[in-house]
Amino acid sequence: MIEPSDHIREEERLKELESYSIMDTMPESDFDDLTAIAAAICGTPISLVSLLDGKRQWFKSHHGINVSETDKKLAFCAHTINASERIFQISDARKDVRFHDNPVVLNEPHLVFYAGVPLITEKGLPLGTLCVIDHQPKVLNEDQIASLDTLAKQVMNLFELRKNKLELEKTLRQVRESNQNLARFATMAAHDLKSPLNNISMLTNLFSHEYGDTLNKDGVEMLEKIKFSSLKLKKLIEGLLEHSKTDEFINKGKVAVDLQLMVNEIKSHYSGTTSGLSIALKSNLSEMLVNQTILYHILLNLVSNAVKYNDKANAIIEIGASENERFYTFCVKDNGPGIDPKFQEEIFEIFRIVTPKDRFGVSGNGIGLATVKKLIENSGGTIQVESEIGKGTTFVFTLEK
Repeated sequence: MIEPSDHIREEERLKELESYSIMDTMPESDFDDLTAIAAAICGTPISLVSLLDGKRQWFKSHHGINVSETDKKLAFCAHTINASERIFQISDARKDVRFHDNPVVLNEPHLVFYAGVPLITEKGLPLGTLCVIDHQPKVLNEDQIASLDTLAKQVMNLFELRKNKLELEKTLRQVRESNQNLARFATMAAHDLKSPLNNISMLTNLFSHEYGDTLNKDGVEMLEKIKFSSLKLKKLIEGLLEHSKTDEFINKGKVAVDLQLMVNEIKSHYSGTTSGLSIALKSNLSEMLVNQTILYHILLNLVSNAVKYNDKANAIIEIGASENERFYTFCVKDNGPGIDPKFQEEIFEIFRIVTPKDRFGVSGNGIGLATVKKLIENSGGTIQVESEIGKGTTFVFTLEK
């Protein structure tokens, strides 16, 4: 018996094999189906998907034999990965000087005929073989050889798909971990930044109250700019914090929600503070099963924008809701100035500001609608805007049931 030599790029080959994380994994029907087909096409009782590490031959799939691994020194497949031809074929191992006294020839499984195709990666490195084995002499015809070659490529395709899936899962875990770390950082940063900003605002108000009479016009304007900038930065921090928490909102379960009560709660934000404002629910739906946190944040944001950017003496906002088998559909309609068609896609981009200031003279931060879109799409829904300059705006969005 002649023992197989290590592959000429053995160290690199073993690293490549390890990258697939396939050794010693559980049986999989996809591989078992391919070995069964290989045996049927080639007319052999045994077919294997064999992988070779530094010391052993391990079978990812073993059709017609109960052995799961052998010593690499005894493996015909270890010779196959060193061969130059695409298929390594031994018609009668009993007459071949390399194998005639091999224990797998003399004893079970009494290997006589062997044909193997190496499983080669994109880097040109063989991981193992797809092989067929018989207990009597045999020679494969051209069609059988071509079929075995094609099946070997399918085995490699499965390996690649499996590897890509593992890499994707690893990336997703890393992304989730990064998002969790980012959310924790955002929460800590928001808390640490909001506290001094509140102090700045409080001290500015105190300074203005105590020493306002002694300041000239320029001094008063400077104090107002400090207060305005502090408020703007605080709102930006709060917006970023809310945007970072969208994944956390998604994890909250769905509950029965009374839409009228939710609209009433939103209306309470403007009670006694905004004159000429009408917010009404126009829907026959009294109750729905939704993620309450997500729906509330979406409606509150859209209504808030409709109020802040309305240019009419009497701002009228209507909230509608309907349903079909798969989705709830909502609309938030206002009688405001409308949105220019050229900006209707851009308004959902984070930090994109179309209108410099709202009706109260405060500039936005471009986070609200981006957060709304993210919440809706993460909930399996869509959002679109319908608007005409001077005739108001309607936001229509869906949430998956």
